[in-house]
Amino acid sequence: MKTFYSHLIEIESVNVELYKLDLSKEQALHLAGLIDSSLHHTILDTILSKLSSSDKRVFLNHLKEDDHDKIWRFLNEKVDKIEVEIKKAAKDLKDQLQKDLMEAKRK
Repeated sequence: MKTFYSHLIEIESVNVELYKLDLSKEQALHLAGLIDSSLHHTILDTILSKLSSSDKRVFLNHLKEDDHDKIWRFLNEKVDKIEVEIKKAAKDLKDQLQKDLMEAKRK
């Protein structure tokens, strides 16, 4: 599924590490889904924490409509340097996930 922030985030390196673990295909797919979900929730939390209550409603309506252009116009109007904020949140999560996967591989 293409998300409005797909062009900003690279998560493939985490998935590569995930598939290096000794897991069944089903386990690896399940964990990959959890990683995607965690990333999505982290980004939404980052965005929502920067918006007022009324702006949150507008953003969520745009999100429901899945109109990426409308989402970006709105976010860039309401939040200074939102792309930087999203990239930072995603990088922090990705770094933690890679650390966790490396630790799991050692065990």
